[in-house]
Amino acid sequence: MNRLLTSPTSTSLTPRQIWSRVRGVLLVLALILIGGLTLATVRSADHHGLLDPRSADPDGSRAVAEILKAQGVTLRVVTSLDEATAATGTDTTVLVTTPDLLTVSQQSALREAMRASAGRTVLVGAGEASLPILAPGVSSATSAPVRNRTADCSLPAAGRAGSVDLGGERYLTAGARAVACYPADGLPTLVSVQDPAAGETVLVGSPDLFLNDRLDHQGNASLALQLLGSRPHLVWYLPSLSDASAVDGDGESEDGPTDDFLSLVPSGWLWGTLQLAVAAVLAAVWRARRLGPLVTEPLPVVVRASEATEGRARLYRTSRARDRASSVLRAATRARIAPLLGVPTRDAHSPEVLLPALSARRTEVGGEPADTRDLLFGPAPADDAALIRLADQLDALEREVRTS
Repeated sequence: MNRLLTSPTSTSLTPRQIWSRVRGVLLVLALILIGGLTLATVRSADHHGLLDPRSADPDGSRAVAEILKAQGVTLRVVTSLDEATAATGTDTTVLVTTPDLLTVSQQSALREAMRASAGRTVLVGAGEASLPILAPGVSSATSAPVRNRTADCSLPAAGRAGSVDLGGERYLTAGARAVACYPADGLPTLVSVQDPAAGETVLVGSPDLFLNDRLDHQGNASLALQLLGSRPHLVWYLPSLSDASAVDGDGESEDGPTDDFLSLVPSGWLWGTLQLAVAAVLAAVWRARRLGPLVTEPLPVVVRASEATEGRARLYRTSRARDRASSVLRAATRARIAPLLGVPTRDAHSPEVLLPALSARRTEVGGEPADTRDLLFGPAPADDAALIRLADQLDALEREVRTS
C-alpha cells in the first residue's frame, strides 16, 4: 500500500491516453473552424457591412446606389482617405458613412479637401468625435430614436421629400450658417451647413433612410436621392482600419485601434463568439471529473486482492482523497483489532468502548499507554507523507495487539 501511494507513475497518462481524451474536442474545433471558413468564403462575395452600396442585405445600401446609377450618377466606392480626397470636386458629392472613425489627421485632410473642392459632403451619424473639425460651429446633443418625422424647415430637398425616418444624432447649430430639419424634441436630426469656403456639408443623424429595408418608407427614397444625386458624381467613402492614413508615424492609430476594430466587427460575429464560449463552458462541465464517494459494486470476474488494492490506491491518489483513504485505513484497523481486544464488532468504531480496551491491553503487557485517539480517530493527513506514516503506525499497532 505504501509503495502504491508513493509511486510517481501510478497516475501518469500515456500519450495514447492523452490523445484519446482530447481528440474529440479537437475534432469539434476543427469542424467549427472549417465550417466558419466555408461560410465566410461563400458569403464574402455578396455580404458587406452597414451602408455598403454593394450589399443587398437589409442594412446595406445597394438599392439607392442602383437607382442613382440608373439616373446617370457615376458611383465610386472608396475605402481610403487618399482615394476620397482625390475624387472631390465641385460636381461631386462625397458621402462619409462613419466619420467618427476617422482620426484627427484624417479629418483635417478631409476638411482641406472639402474647402478645395467646394462640393457637397454628406456625413452620416457624425458626433462629437468629428464635428469640431468637419462641421465647425455644430455640436452634438443626446441621441433620439429613429421614427417618422416631418421636415419643418426651408430646405428644398426636405420640402419635396416630406416626412422621413430619421433620428440618431441631434445637433446644435449655434454660430453656424445652417438649415435645421426634422427636429426631435426641438433639435434637428438633419442639418445643412452652407460654407462659401468649404461648400455644403449635410449632417444626417442616422443612416436609416439610406438602408435597403427602409428606402421605400415615406419620403426616404426621395430625400436620399436628392442628397446623393444632386451632382453627376458620387464618392461613397467607407472608412477602413487598413487605410495607411489612419496610422501615425510610430505605426499606431491616433485614436487607438481597439475601439475602432470592435466597432467594425459585425454584431453577429460577436454573438456567435459568445455562443461558442458558452458551448465550450458547458462541454467542459459535461466532461469534467466528478468527485464523490466510491461506489462498491460486484466485480464481473475474480480479481486478486493486490490488484484491487492497487486500483483503489490509484483512484485515491488521482483524486487526492487523503481523507477518504485515511478513513478506510483506520476503519479497517479498528475492525480487525476489536475482536482481539474483546470488543464487540458493533462497538469497534466507538472511541468510548474501543480506546479503554486498547489502553488496558497495552498496560497489561507492559507497553506504554500512548495516546491512540489521534491514531485511530484523528483528522485526515495533511499530505501524502503524513498518510504513509499513518499507514505504518496503524500496521505497527495491529501487530502489537496481535502479538500481545
